[in-house]
Amino acid sequence: MKLLLVGHGKMGQLVGSLAPQYGCEVAGVIDPASPLHGGGPDAPAWAGVDVAIDFSTPDSVIANARALAGRGISLVIGTTGWSQHEAALKKTVADAGVGVVVAPNFSTGVVLFEALAAQAAKLFAPQPDFAAFLHEAHHSAKKDAPSGTALSLKKTMEQAGFPRPIDVSSTRAGFIPGTHTIGFDGPAETITLTHAARDRTAFARGALAAARWVHGKRGWFTMKDVLGISPAR
Repeated sequence: MKLLLVGHGKMGQLVGSLAPQYGCEVAGVIDPASPLHGGGPDAPAWAGVDVAIDFSTPDSVIANARALAGRGISLVIGTTGWSQHEAALKKTVADAGVGVVVAPNFSTGVVLFEALAAQAAKLFAPQPDFAAFLHEAHHSAKKDAPSGTALSLKKTMEQAGFPRPIDVSSTRAGFIPGTHTIGFDGPAETITLTHAARDRTAFARGALAAARWVHGKRGWFTMKDVLGISPAR
């Protein structure tokens, strides 16, 4: 299977280095800041590419995704911060007849952690003395705050029926790969659940697993679909 790397920062490079373990060949890179940049999404060099994996920047996601989908290339998008354009991209994907997996976090552990967060929120919802909070920490170079994962966790907790405000906070420091904590605080006790990434390989491996899974499929998917937590649409 031929992959195109959209964005060649730390995550893009890591995906490229692990690709052979997943039976994938990297056809090239779209990233004007990289010496390996092979041209924009319309470049002839991308003929025959099966799936593009995007770890780029929020302001470039939509234009690249539209062009690549129009060429019949399926997508795996790990870039966050562009969700206000999601409806438009969904229509593009549907019109193009390709598959896309969109996730703020491709870690298997995070996807399962989100399922735990939903269950916890459901259990604490009828306990009015308990307030909820959510904290995330990432490396100082991460552009968006709160993280896409934090926003997804908050939405999941709300959809699970937690009726009270959920306080969200962020830390940007050093080289933290990513830590997310949800908590419920009562008059005399606190319960917390935490997921901590030790390095970025969990995200890269998840993205590659998603690329293999989405190849040949049509529609809009998440990592829950990839892992079988919710039925594929």
